[in-house]
Parts: sequence; C-alpha cells; structure tokens
Amino acid sequence: MIRKLLATATVIASLGTTPLHADTFPEIEELTLGFIKLTDMAPLAIAYERGYFEDEGLFVTLEAQANWKVLLDGVIDGNLHGAHMLAGQPLAATIGFGTEAHIVTPFVMDLNGNATTVSNEVWELMRPALATDDNGPVHPISAEALRPALEAFANQGRVFNMGMVFPVSTHNFELRYWLAAGGIHPGFYSPDNTSGQIGAEVLLSVTPPPQMPATLEAGTIAGYSVGEPWNQQAVAMGIGVPVITDLDIFPMRAEKVLGLRADFVEQNPNTVRALTRALIRAALWLDENDNANRAEAVEIISRPNYVGADPAVLANSMTGTFEYERGDIRPVPDFNVFFRYNANHPFTSDAVWYLTQMRRWGQIDTAQEDGWYQDIAQSVFRADLFLEAAQSLVDDGLVPADAFLFDSDGYRPVSTDAIDGLPFDGRQPNAYIDSLPIGLQGDQRVVGNAVQG
Repeated sequence: MIRKLLATATVIASLGTTPLHADTFPEIEELTLGFIKLTDMAPLAIAYERGYFEDEGLFVTLEAQANWKVLLDGVIDGNLHGAHMLAGQPLAATIGFGTEAHIVTPFVMDLNGNATTVSNEVWELMRPALATDDNGPVHPISAEALRPALEAFANQGRVFNMGMVFPVSTHNFELRYWLAAGGIHPGFYSPDNTSGQIGAEVLLSVTPPPQMPATLEAGTIAGYSVGEPWNQQAVAMGIGVPVITDLDIFPMRAEKVLGLRADFVEQNPNTVRALTRALIRAALWLDENDNANRAEAVEIISRPNYVGADPAVLANSMTGTFEYERGDIRPVPDFNVFFRYNANHPFTSDAVWYLTQMRRWGQIDTAQEDGWYQDIAQSVFRADLFLEAAQSLVDDGLVPADAFLFDSDGYRPVSTDAIDGLPFDGRQPNAYIDSLPIGLQGDQRVVGNAVQG
C-alpha cells in the first residue's frame, strides 16, 4: 500500500491532473523487462530515465539478455515479465515454430532500423557491378551485385555465409527478401531441417547482434543483417560496408515489439495498460519536434547498462543520417522511427506479412487459408490493448487524439514500396505469397531436400 501511495503522489506531482485511481493501480508494481543491446531498445530506456514508468506506478528493472532465445525463454518461464522482442517472435511462439507459447504485444517499439553489411572483401567484388553517380554507388543496391562474390568464393572452394540474428527475425526475412529479389536463393526450412539452408546459394546462420562485427572481422561470415549500432560499428572499425537498409527492402513495418505472455496480459490488465502508456510517452519523446531529443537519447542509450556503444556510432543512424562506406554519409531521416507514422500501432497487416514470410520459406510447413493468417495476427498483435492505453492518454491530455488511428481496421494501405515492387495486401496473404517468384507457393511443401506439390 505504501508503494501505491507513493506511486499516486508521483503521478500527481508529474502530471498535475491525472492521479491513479484505486481501480487502475497496477496489479504488479515491480517488473523486470529484458532487452537486447540495440538502438531500438530506446523506448524502454527513455521510459525509465524520464520517469514515465514511475508516473504509472511501476518500478521497473531493465536487464540486458545474451541473445533472442534466452530473452524469449525468460518471458515464457516468468523470469522476465516482458521484453523488447523481434516482431516475429510472438507470432512464431504462438504458432509453435520453435518454443511454443502464446505471446502477445500491445505495443510496437519502432519501424525500420536495420541494414545489411558485407565484408571489405565482398564489397570490392561487388563494386565493379554497381552503377555510380556523383555521390558514389547508386542506392538501393540489388543483391544481383553479390553474384561476382558468390562465384569467387565458389571458385576458391569457400562457403558464402551470412549472419542474421534469429530464424524469425526481421533481419532474416529482410535478408532473404533482398537476396530473392536479386535472384539468389536463401534456402528453405522444413520440419526435419530447421537450418533454413535447404537449397541455399547463401548460407544464413544465427549470430547475436553485438557479436556481428567481431564475427565478420574473424572471417566466419561474409556479411550480416542486423540492427544498429552494429552496422555503423563495422564502418567505424573499417571492416565492412553496409550496402542496403531495410527502408529500401520492405519499409515501414513493425520491427521490435513489447512481448508479454498472454496469460500475464489477461491477469494484469492495469499493469499492461500502465506499461503501454509509459512506452507510448517515451516513443513520442523520441520523435517529437522533428527528432529534437535524439542527441539526448543517444547519450542515454550509449551507457553500459543499455547499448554500451560509442555515442558517435549511435548518432550515425539515430540522428537522421546513415554512413555506408567510410565518409559516404547520406540523409536517412526515417531510419529509426519510434512514434510518427503510427509506429506503435500493432497492425494486423504487419503481423500477416511476417507470417507470409514464414510460409514462404517453410517455417509454416503447409498452406493455410487467408482467414488463418488474420486470426493468428489479431490474436498476437493486440491493437485493442494499444488503443485502450492510447485513449487513456488522450483523456488525460498527454497526447493529442489525432496521433492515433482509433478507427483503423488493422490494415495498412496496400504497399508497393518493396525492393521488388510487388504489392502487399495484408487482406490477401495467399495471393501475395503466390506472387513471389522465389519461395513456396500454393500447396507446396519441403520434403527432404526437395519442394513438392
């Protein structure tokens, strides 16, 4: 009770007119939330450092995790109350790909924020095939430019390996999308072979994000797809060149989310609303006034207990620019989006896109009806919980009503912004899957090392 009284006093002092009411007190006040050392954990750090968690009566401990599997297991077994998760993790867990558990999200942390980096050796092999202008290589760079590197490696008897952070990560799907759009097969999964390397021209394997630069420098991988600051770190170390960002592959989708166990959400609605409110306020602060707070945010997340990276490296992508080759700095104002463009809304269509990619590469083994994709998406991406928290912030005068899509049906407009130009309509997932030239279509399945059906 003392903690609750203190929490109420904190809210009154900080917000003036919006004290917590007895029936809205968090059921659980002390929470432990996990994260991976990446730029896009920023909403958690900002909600903590600016007191937004305490405003909501929450006493939060933020704990860095070793990798995405450890983080997911921590949420499932209850050692973590929730976590900064890959958008694909709650979906995969819910359908039973990997560890099975019903995980949901009421809040999307960010849009975009990833890039694909290649080693200096691979870059030199790619360079002759690239179009150039006065600014240097013309972007976006097609994966077709990798062909000379693949041939050179094959001629030397070397395997061409690339790193990604987790089998159901955005990074895996983006890297696969880029490769396939350039005519390079990234390989299939099957129930009997979860390596994802069946029929692959490029072998993709898991490497934890903070270990990417060292693994590239050691020569174990020829490139990788990862979030920041680990692409810009390769530039700073002089060991690699980012060749494409996710803005050029398939932009403006959910990247990281707040992942919570479904039973936790049902048992603790006030806690979930409080968490979501705090994170919405943090996201708004990160983007407001045309990113005016980003320099301060960089200083905060550079601390060892958060991302622990050089502030100059973090600032490369967090403040509206991105560095490709050393010295080739270009404006990319939407590389990290935390609030604008309705970034925090858990769109059904974003979840459907992830599920289509799982089906495309065999993580979903058999064909499913369109309605199945929608049902799974809506059971995991909980827009109802997000909008309830958003409405309460509007009611309290903390965020304007026009910042949210209260009348959304859950689907973004049909997108044609992918690197291959193919339209994506989340209402028609099977038609979209069948439009992709590389990958499973229709009733096809992977049996052994072959596609059947």
